[in-house]
Parts: sequence; C-alpha cells; structure tokens
Amino acid sequence: MAQSIYNQIYSLLIFTITGIIIGLIFDVFRIARKSFKTSDFITYIEDFVFWIITGAILLFVIFKFNNGEIRGYIFMGLCSGIIIYLLTISKPFIKFNVKIVTFIKKIITCIFKFLSKIFKIILLNPIYFLVINIKKPIKKFQQKSIKKVETK
Repeated sequence: MAQSIYNQIYSLLIFTITGIIIGLIFDVFRIARKSFKTSDFITYIEDFVFWIITGAILLFVIFKFNNGEIRGYIFMGLCSGIIIYLLTISKPFIKFNVKIVTFIKKIITCIFKFLSKIFKIILLNPIYFLVINIKKPIKKFQQKSIKKVETK
C-alpha cells in the first residue's frame, strides 16, 4: 500500500525517536555493567534481555505506526536516532547515572555497616559477655580438678 510523503516523514520521525529510546536502553545496560561487576554468564543474560526488549519495542512500533510494513526509512530512522543519541546525550547520561548509582551504593554500604554494628552491640556482645563469664568459672573448676587429681 502506498504511503504519502507526510506519512513517511512521520514514520521516519517516529523511528528516529525509537532509535533514541533504544540508545537510552542500551546505556542503562552499560551503566549497570560499569556499576556492578558481574560474571560473563550474567553479561550474556543481560545482552539477551536487551535484545528481547529492543525486539519487542521495534515490533510494537512497526505494527502501531507503520501497519507492520518494513521500509528502508525505518532503518534510516532507527540508525539516525541511535547515532544522534550516542553522539549527543550518551556520555553525560552515563557519567551522571554512574555517579548516582555509586552514591546509592555508598549509602547502602554505610547503612549495612551501621546495622551490622547495631547487631553486634545488641546481640553478639551479650553472647560474648556470657561466654567469657561462664568460661572463667569453668576454667577455675578445671584447674581445681587437675590439682586434686595431681595430689592423689
């Protein structure tokens, strides 16, 4: 079915925006990789999830805005959107979000350390106190018993 030039320009704009969104999603995965060290297996899973999400977005946009028709300008729009995003917004977006994630990780680490100290003070210190105070009489009893055995 033939499309008017206005519909094609509209579709080109929609797919350019879709390319920008795909670039943004790609950067979210890049931020996660920079912020959290993961194994190669997890990286493979992340890549698979990225492509599933990207494919689902593309299928949705193609069927919603282009009646399921694949045309050359779709790929031009996607590529130009990704390139525009990567050349303009990507670096500041990654730097800013890596700093935010690092800051949040530090806050969570501080909270965890604080809670572990409270746990130690409330739960472990009384246990240590009991063990030490029970150990002293037992040790005295052992020494007395050994002396009695030696004197016999």
